[in-house]
Amino acid sequence: MIASERVKVYWQPGCTSCLRTKEFLTRQGVDYESINVQGNSAGMDELRSLGARSVPVVSRGERYVYAQTLTDVVRFLELQIKLHEPLSPAELVRKLDLVLTAAARYLRQIPDDRLALPFRNRNRPIRSLGCHVFRILEAFLEVAPAGPLSYERIMAEPAAQPGTGEDIARYGEGVLARFKQWWAGYADQSCTTEMDTYFGRHTLHAVLERSVWHPAQHTRQLMLILDDLGIEPDRRLTADDLAGLPLPEQAWDAE
Repeated sequence: MIASERVKVYWQPGCTSCLRTKEFLTRQGVDYESINVQGNSAGMDELRSLGARSVPVVSRGERYVYAQTLTDVVRFLELQIKLHEPLSPAELVRKLDLVLTAAARYLRQIPDDRLALPFRNRNRPIRSLGCHVFRILEAFLEVAPAGPLSYERIMAEPAAQPGTGEDIARYGEGVLARFKQWWAGYADQSCTTEMDTYFGRHTLHAVLERSVWHPAQHTRQLMLILDDLGIEPDRRLTADDLAGLPLPEQAWDAE
């Protein structure tokens, strides 16, 4: 392969899809150049020159794909593999309830004086990470079932800025309650409707799956934060709890 056609992965620390994409390509034996854009102006300029606005992005030459779903990555790189079978929408909703309820518990355990601090090598306060766990679902809820779901909407802070772990937990519980009400009244629970998103047009089933595994991975990171603080997470999520979700192997990127 000529150098200009080498596969590149643009990513940043703490990004759920970034870690999953790199792990996936490594397992498939794909040789790629890893470009961390956090604090890397040259890498960010290169990413923007492609026309991309967020990470993870997988590129080859001047072509690229947003790597929010592995299906898109497989198609882009023309890999001859079969991906996992997704859980049913009903089972995804059950997992979502389990994950977000756990996230609220963990946020109540994190000392408030730690919330303004970043975690490890990601330049983002723990408070923002905690809010983002629930904002992922809230953004989905605001535009489902047709979209469009934008990157800016997902990354937006909550309308009311939570100050404490208790505040974030209550905000999250409110989002979950609104989602349950929406789901109970939604007619097409097979989720076959297609939805416009910033990473392409996908079935509501696929976007729902992402709206479950994405906060699940961040909830694993909340447990990691508690572990680093020497605090045992209240009712730790287990592998069985998360079974069937297309999660990365690791909770945090060690690169």
